Amino acid sequence: MSIDELRIPKTQKTVTMWVHPEGPVVGSVFLSIHAKGGMESETPAEVLNDAAPFLVLYREDLGEPRFYNKRSIVRVQHPADRPHAESGAVEIGCQLHMMDGSLLRGTIVEFLTPEHSRLFDYINNVSGAFVRIYTDDGHECLVNKAYIVQFSETSTSTQR
Repeated sequence: MSIDELRIPKTQKTVTMWVHPEGPVVGSVFLSIHAKGGMESETPAEVLNDAAPFLVLYREDLGEPRFYNKRSIVRVQHPADRPHAESGAVEIGCQLHMMDGSLLRGTIVEFLTPEHSRLFDYINNVSGAFVRIYTDDGHECLVNKAYIVQFSETSTSTQR
């Protein structure tokens, strides 16, 4: 058996990650390729919200991988892979005030039951430490709930 047969197939996705206290860093996260024909890979949201306490980020500027504690990651941003509006999804305009003083504005697009379709419900009920918003500049932003000071809805939610 060769060493290549033992490797787990992965793909890389370039992201900008804000880390406390380092600040923004750019690199590539490693995403597993799912078995469904080998075409679909896991998402950055799945990596951030899985049980492993660290993630691997390949730092192109340093030419090496680094291992980051997910609790120190404030947010991760990358170009959105899919459009905002999905049939059946609820859209909630929101703004998040972060511990570092930044203000993030965007839209949450998720499949939520009618009785749990408020912003308050989403923030409290979503599993994992990171919530996903789509920013107005076309990025998917995964935000660590532990670094959100306050949040508010900016527009009425809609069902697609």
